[in-house]
Amino acid sequence: MYGIPNCDTIKKARKWLDANGIEYRFHNYKKDGVPEKELRHWMKDQGWEILLNRRGTTWRKLDESIRNNIDETSAIQVMLDNASAIKRPVLVDGKQILVGFDADTYADFFQ
Repeated sequence: MYGIPNCDTIKKARKWLDANGIEYRFHNYKKDGVPEKELRHWMKDQGWEILLNRRGTTWRKLDESIRNNIDETSAIQVMLDNASAIKRPVLVDGKQILVGFDADTYADFFQ
């Protein structure tokens, strides 16, 4: 699981994993950085539009010209420079990638 520990969605996802006895390793973007190779892999699998968090304050604080002209190339740079601009959590289990948290989706993911 990749994310930021103080994120409410991360807290919900971690609580769900713990309650369901699912072991995981947590990668803290703030402490360990954003792994560019993995980010590019996630983008290839999920699409940059899914990974880019456009609802948070980090997005709103970006210069308007960046927000209005965002594309795959600029999205990569925004997410590398601003870990909070990556939708959370990103859960990787083998070759499967899940972005965001929903209890039903997690239950299906781990079946």
